[in-house]
Amino acid sequence: MSDSRLTALSPTDGRYAARVDALRPVFSEYGLMRARVRVEVEWLIALAAEPGITELPALSAAAVTDLRRLAEAFSVDDAARVKQIENTTNHDVKAIEYFLKERLAEHPEIGPVREFIHFACTSEDINNLSYALMLREGRERVLLPALDRLIERLRQMAHAHAALPMLSRTHGQSASPTTVGKELANFAARLQRQRRQLAEVELLGKINGAVGNFNAHVVAYPAVDWLALSRRFVESMGLSWNPYTTQIEPHDGIAELCDAMRRVGVIGIDLCRDLWGYISLGYFRQAVKAGEVGSSTMPHKVNPIDFENAEGNFGLANALCEHFSLKLPISRWQRDLTDSTVLRALGTAFAHHLIALESVLRGLDKLSADPVRIAADLDAAWEVLAEPVQTVMRRHGLPNPYEQLKALTRGQGIDPEALRAFVAGLELPPESRQRLLELTPAGYTGLARQLAEAV
Repeated sequence: MSDSRLTALSPTDGRYAARVDALRPVFSEYGLMRARVRVEVEWLIALAAEPGITELPALSAAAVTDLRRLAEAFSVDDAARVKQIENTTNHDVKAIEYFLKERLAEHPEIGPVREFIHFACTSEDINNLSYALMLREGRERVLLPALDRLIERLRQMAHAHAALPMLSRTHGQSASPTTVGKELANFAARLQRQRRQLAEVELLGKINGAVGNFNAHVVAYPAVDWLALSRRFVESMGLSWNPYTTQIEPHDGIAELCDAMRRVGVIGIDLCRDLWGYISLGYFRQAVKAGEVGSSTMPHKVNPIDFENAEGNFGLANALCEHFSLKLPISRWQRDLTDSTVLRALGTAFAHHLIALESVLRGLDKLSADPVRIAADLDAAWEVLAEPVQTVMRRHGLPNPYEQLKALTRGQGIDPEALRAFVAGLELPPESRQRLLELTPAGYTGLARQLAEAV
């Protein structure tokens, strides 16, 4: 079959490919190779700067520039060459080492010392740092900006609808009114909190040899302070140094990142389901796009497909993130290989998460509130004023306020005349009675507007 998006097994490489293009240079196999090349190059530069490693002279500024240019300019064609080498080595990290030695063989300064490429490293020294760099790039360049756009859009809508009263529904039943803006503000605030936590998750790295003890390092150069060099190197990559590992960095930081992503996804699902319900109630109308079809048989339908798409993709991302969190921190003894294949799916989780965020944004941009429909629901729910009436009765010491209002309203509708007649007969101070007589469901929103405008 032809190699096209129509034959892709994963929808992130097929149907949704264009929506996740920003992640492709980061999490593709090319992206992993690119990160590995960077780590190998920076390790060689770090070794050359260590005075105790006498057989590797300090590199000139020009040589350092050449090395970093090689990493920065790493292309898809270069990646194809690495794959050719891997066909022989059957080892992906060793193929990177051989590729670099091949490319640098004729370099007058680096060629003679190219055996210091990958010096004292196990493959996982390179891999753990590469994945950490990929996760950092994916988080900071793609995921957080998308999340920021969603939070900002919710904030804008919260402010725009801060004063638009709306009937609440607890347990699916009519409840004390809120405002449309306050309900959107709830989600903006929740996502903002999780955004901070997601951004603050430490991404850890190690470079300490086959079982984490610098065994070969110390035999080769016993006088070098390998702990200090390792720490400087990891932190120079913008990562947090982990000195306590086996052959692999234990992936606790990745688990924490995935847990943070999963909490964002859970809130995203909650938002999608609420908006889906409000659209069903008619509180929001969706813009109609010319040419679109809502149903193959029912011409009238305008379905909330963006929120349904987002809910499904948040679910897929969360399922993967949960597996990463539960599996990656576990490795038999000093190393088993089960993490290797799992780590390659990190980009898939990011892709589904990104698709979900963008789908929510697309759905929000289609929404417009319907104040008439919202007001009609409020005006048919005067029973919600039983709460303030019985609360004021409590304040002034009237007998059995809750029970009286329960008998008047529970399980049955009540019109404004009946409620006002009840209030008129209460022995309340005149100002309290008048305030209750003037109260309407639309005016009973507490501090909802203030809260919505403050988010």
